[in-house]
Amino acid sequence: YEIMPSLVGSEMCIRDSRHPVIEKQLPLGEPYIANDVYLDDEKQQIIIITGPNMAGKSALLRQTALITLMAQIGCFVPAESAHIGIVDKIFTRVGASDNISVGESTFMVEMNEASDILNNMTSRSLVLFDELGRGTSTYDGISIAWAIVEYIHEHPNAKAKTLFATHYHELNEMERAFKRIKNYNVSVKEVGNKVIFLRKLIPGGSEHSFGIHVAKMAGMPKSIVKRSNEILKQLESENRQEGITGKPVKAIASAAEGYQLSFFQLDDPVLSQVRDEIKNLDVNNLTPLEALNKLSEIKRIITGK
Repeated sequence: YEIMPSLVGSEMCIRDSRHPVIEKQLPLGEPYIANDVYLDDEKQQIIIITGPNMAGKSALLRQTALITLMAQIGCFVPAESAHIGIVDKIFTRVGASDNISVGESTFMVEMNEASDILNNMTSRSLVLFDELGRGTSTYDGISIAWAIVEYIHEHPNAKAKTLFATHYHELNEMERAFKRIKNYNVSVKEVGNKVIFLRKLIPGGSEHSFGIHVAKMAGMPKSIVKRSNEILKQLESENRQEGITGKPVKAIASAAEGYQLSFFQLDDPVLSQVRDEIKNLDVNNLTPLEALNKLSEIKRIITGK
C-alpha cells in the first residue's frame, strides 16, 4: 500500500491497483490480478473498456473509484503506487434497478443519473459508466452511449476523466476519430471450448463478447447453447446493416426448431426415457389399443402418476 499525493497535477496514474474488498474475500493463496489505470487531460481522457461478463470490467471500475476516494481522504490505497490529483467529484452509473415507487424503468433511472453526471461534471471529476444504454434497444443504446462519450470528450470546459465499460463493440471505432479516447479490453483466453478469464486490462478493443460461453457456464440447456451458436454464426455471416431488422431474422425464424423438437436434446433422464420409448415403437404394427396404452405409459413417465 503506497500513495504519492499530488495537489497540482490532474493526471491519474495507478500501478497494480486492486479491489480491497474482493481481494480479502479470495480463497487462501489465490492472488488478485492487479491492473494499471492511467488517465489525463491530453492523451488518454476516456477509456472504452470491452470484454465479456464475468471478465472483471465492473470490478475495475469500482476499485478505481474506491482508490480515488481513499486517496482524497489521505488513506493508503491498494496499489503498488498511485499518483492522483485532486478529484472534486466521483460520478458512477453502475448497476441496473427500477424505481417503481415513482414509475421509473431501469432505462429512465439510467438516463436520469447520466443526465446528472453530464450537467455537473468538471475537469477534476472522475466519471464511471458501466453498460450505459443496455435498458433500451441495441441501436438506441449504441447511439446514446456514443453521443455521451462524444459530449464528454468535446466539452470545452469539463474534460472529465472517464472509464466507460460497454458491450457495444461499435464504440471502439471512436478511438479513430477522437484523440483522447483509447480502447482497452479485459482479456480472456479460449482453450478448446472453454473460456479462461485472465482479468488483465490490455490495450485494444474486444470483438467478441463470449456471452454464449457464459450462458453455458451458468447451466443453460445444451439445446439453447447450440441454437444460440447457430443464430450467432448466421447473423455474423450477413451484412451487419441488415442485421436485426432485415432478411437474416426471417431466415433464422424459419429454421427455428421449436421446443417440440429441441427438447429431445436436453440432458434430462425423464425426457431421455420418453425419447427411447417413442424410438422403439413399431408404429406400422401397433394396434389402436396398444397405441393408447403406450401413450398412457408415456404420460405416467412424464407426470409420475
